[in-house]
Amino acid sequence: MFAEKIMAVLGYEYLRRAGDLAAFPLRRHAEARPVTRVLVENGMISVPVQVAPQTDDWLDHVLFALKHEGVNLQVLAQALPRIPAERLQGAVRDTPNGQYVRIAAYLWEHFAGQRLEQRPEIAAPYVDVFDAAQYVTGPSRREPRWRVNFNGLGSLAYCATVERTPAIAAGIGSRIIERAGEFLNSLEPAMRDRALTWAYLHETEDSFAIEHEAPTEDKARLFVQLLHQAHNGRRLDEDHICELQSSTVTNQFVRADQFRTEQNWLRGPGRGTSGVTYVPPSPDLVPPLMAEWMNFANDAPRQVDPIIAASIASFGFVFIHPFMDGNGRLSRFMFHKALCMSGRLAEGLLLPVSVAMKRHEAEYLKALQSYSKPAREQVKVMWIGEGDYTFEFKGDDAIFRYWDATECVEFGFAMAAQALDVELRQETGFLAKYDAVLRRVNDQVDMVGNDLSTLIVICLDAGGTISSKKRKRYANKVPQAYFGIIEEAVQEVLEDGEGDSDDRA
Repeated sequence: MFAEKIMAVLGYEYLRRAGDLAAFPLRRHAEARPVTRVLVENGMISVPVQVAPQTDDWLDHVLFALKHEGVNLQVLAQALPRIPAERLQGAVRDTPNGQYVRIAAYLWEHFAGQRLEQRPEIAAPYVDVFDAAQYVTGPSRREPRWRVNFNGLGSLAYCATVERTPAIAAGIGSRIIERAGEFLNSLEPAMRDRALTWAYLHETEDSFAIEHEAPTEDKARLFVQLLHQAHNGRRLDEDHICELQSSTVTNQFVRADQFRTEQNWLRGPGRGTSGVTYVPPSPDLVPPLMAEWMNFANDAPRQVDPIIAASIASFGFVFIHPFMDGNGRLSRFMFHKALCMSGRLAEGLLLPVSVAMKRHEAEYLKALQSYSKPAREQVKVMWIGEGDYTFEFKGDDAIFRYWDATECVEFGFAMAAQALDVELRQETGFLAKYDAVLRRVNDQVDMVGNDLSTLIVICLDAGGTISSKKRKRYANKVPQAYFGIIEEAVQEVLEDGEGDSDDRA
């Protein structure tokens, strides 16, 4: 009965269940259904019985999955080494030029750590591991032995996958980086400087606020300096990343001079093991993972869309969690670093993505949990007491090396667009309105500059009125008539739409 239930599912899901593999639940799984052709709908791939693998042979399911489901390296890394070399050699002899059997053989040699002997002559054209119509791909690296191109986002030691969803295709075509530069360069220099000063400050405040912290003046200054360093062109290595980490934390006891050598974990509400929400990879896995992550983060921004590279670098960093503290803020810095390393964001320019993330914290958490929740299921946590735990990784290293970044990239595009089209444009419009009000009232009132500035901001935020509570607060410093003058000026500016144009040259 159990075997029949397993055979109802096909490909990756069959391998995942039959082998009890440490692989995350699939976005879509394949099942044999009473259909006449392969259909993808409602989170399922429906497959005609005659197309489905007819046996429980693992290689048949691997080849079916590569053809109909795409590439899932988490599953393949664990399933392929369990296939006997003789079985794969026989399949290669039968169809030496078959594209899927060549991909399977190429991946088998890597994951099994050995070569298939008696390989027949292969005359077929090179084949890509990832179909560019289905996935966002990276630069191709040829493997002449099997005439296979590895074109993943990373390497066979660490690789993210990004499906080419409608949202991601739209994001690639939206030219966010170029439009940000065009918008900021359209402003008068003084206005651009003010807008960027706001962006750097609020990016800092909101990056801390996401972690429920209010930065001290020293912390804020250090983080603003860090954001400016994103433009310095220096490649990321362990020493540099440790320097960056040290600049984000003020507690000398958590400043790092190397990647962590201890196990860390993330806590949420709840007691005991239920409060542990994520367990990053073990310390011995951090150096090889970070070596691969750094290769990607240094090179990908110039090889693929910068927002895609930035999203993978940012989320990938926080999933590895290479330090005991400061990982969250540093991961958001890595978003900016990738944009700067792309060469497409001019010196000094900034997209305030953390401001957008703070406004959309629920969506940010959902993107993080798209990886962290299934990863948490692969770790057995035992409570010792007084905040101490032991951790037993039930799964395979593959869960940390290969991950589906699709949801994280979609979120990255959404936040980059919000940072430009809402945060930067609205703040620049607000500054323009403020200036217009100030010009109208400056000759009519005699007030302390700070009080006038504060009341203009209050009135603009309230849509043209100053509440009785605010009037009482300033009654001993501001003549009653001045309140009306400020309100009238703000209402005129709002009615005229001053500051609403996107092109303020």
